Amino acid sequence: MNIPDNLYYTKDHEWIIIDNGLATIGITDYAQSELGDIIFIEFPNIGSEFDVGDTLGTVEAIKTVADIYSPLKGRVAEINTNLENNPVFVNKDPYNSGWIIKFDSFDRPSSLLSNIQYKELI
Repeated sequence: MNIPDNLYYTKDHEWIIIDNGLATIGITDYAQSELGDIIFIEFPNIGSEFDVGDTLGTVEAIKTVADIYSPLKGRVAEINTNLENNPVFVNKDPYNSGWIIKFDSFDRPSSLLSNIQYKELI
């Protein structure tokens, strides 16, 4: 299981990296492996604002649908439009080409987990 040490994690299996004023969010390697082959991602609208725990969108796999929860309070700046035609990137490379959403205005909660804490969770 790939759990990079430079990311933050949530108990709901999202990952976050904060860089140059943007917070990039996706689902973890563990989450994508539990879901199986991903066939569709439902995205929020750019400019939408969310609180911690709000549903940002959904990930649809062959056998199930899972919610993506906001790990931050913030505003959506960008969505990964490459996933519209290639949702399989979430399965193949969840931490790079499989990122889902970027926030440009956000507050980081103290409830985010380190990679060590996330490993203990799963």
